[in-house]
Amino acid sequence: RRVLSDLTVASDNGTMTPTTTSFSVGRSPLALIGDTPLLELRRIAPADCARILVKVESANPTGSMKDRMALAMIEAGEKTGRLQPGQPVVEYTGGSTGVSLAFVCTAKGYPLFIVTSDAFSAEKRSHMAAYGATLMLIHSPGGMDEALTRNMVEAARQITAQKEAFWTDQLRNTDQLPAYHKMGDEIWRQTKGRIDAFVQSTGTAASVRGVAEALRR
Repeated sequence: RRVLSDLTVASDNGTMTPTTTSFSVGRSPLALIGDTPLLELRRIAPADCARILVKVESANPTGSMKDRMALAMIEAGEKTGRLQPGQPVVEYTGGSTGVSLAFVCTAKGYPLFIVTSDAFSAEKRSHMAAYGATLMLIHSPGGMDEALTRNMVEAARQITAQKEAFWTDQLRNTDQLPAYHKMGDEIWRQTKGRIDAFVQSTGTAASVRGVAEALRR
């Protein structure tokens, strides 16, 4: 730990007050995943409604809760021996999972091959590439549909076989659930167990399943 003794902060009346602030220096960016704060909505919520708290998952390194599941899937592969040092990793994704996997794989030294499509945003593709992922792009004139999903899964299967890679296979991989159990535990701890309802939008539904399982415990 290091201590900064010459830091000043502005108070509500505009005066500058000296303060002493301590902080910890992390050795890996992966340590920044999780333990995100809660934020109370105080202005947009009606005065007579329930207290609404938002879990600020944008505080994760890539700005997404998917960082949690990406790290969990990779570390489960390592623990069970399915993923060896330097072995390629493969996934099919529209973007968010791919960005998080690219971040985790780069931090851990694994080459990542992503199957994606021009049906998804160019920004997400650029983000994955910026983190070091190699992209295989599938053209889809019809946009996101069932045929595209099947084609992406099959392409990921073929790349896995060709490169003797570790396929995270997010739609079937339950190794991600402990990451969301931890998120549920965080919410319980932060609210001191005073929570009446949990609301979340879903995609593959792994996150809402994991959080709900933790809260119901």
